[in-house]
Amino acid sequence: FCFGKRKKESTMFYRLRLFLAFFIVVIWSGCDDNNDSPIPLYPVGLKLNLTSTYPTFKNSTNQFLLFEKRINVNDMIGYGGILVCTGVSLDDSGNTIYYAFDMACPNEVKRDVRVYPVKDGLGQVKCEKCGSVYNVGYGSGYPEPNSGPAAGPDVKKLRRYNTSISNDVLFIYR
Repeated sequence: FCFGKRKKESTMFYRLRLFLAFFIVVIWSGCDDNNDSPIPLYPVGLKLNLTSTYPTFKNSTNQFLLFEKRINVNDMIGYGGILVCTGVSLDDSGNTIYYAFDMACPNEVKRDVRVYPVKDGLGQVKCEKCGSVYNVGYGSGYPEPNSGPAAGPDVKKLRRYNTSISNDVLFIYR
């Protein structure tokens, strides 16, 4: 009599575990590593000292740093290099907002076709080949309307990377 009850309980726990495993897989598959960028996922890891190495970048707005090649052996610069920019405005506490994007143009999807800051543009970068202009100063990475092929019906945005700051060191990671 007792064995039948255990078998029923174990079947119930088996189904519960199976459901939980399925649920976790569904949730995990919904976690995209990034936006809607066609740029392939490559390793990203940069550490920038804002006090000693990049003092003018700290507490600034609309500034850019470009990393087309590794500086240190441990640097990982994504698919086409990393563009780091300060936002066009400060946060509510008066601190600089930092954004990082892959430099590869999402319309071209080639490592050597990159976006570069627009000289007098407010938080904008432009592809050197197709001419698409992207908004990075507010962190979106979306193309500006009517700015080239990337702004067409199949909108392609820049691949954005995570940033965090600790003790005046800016970390960029995927």
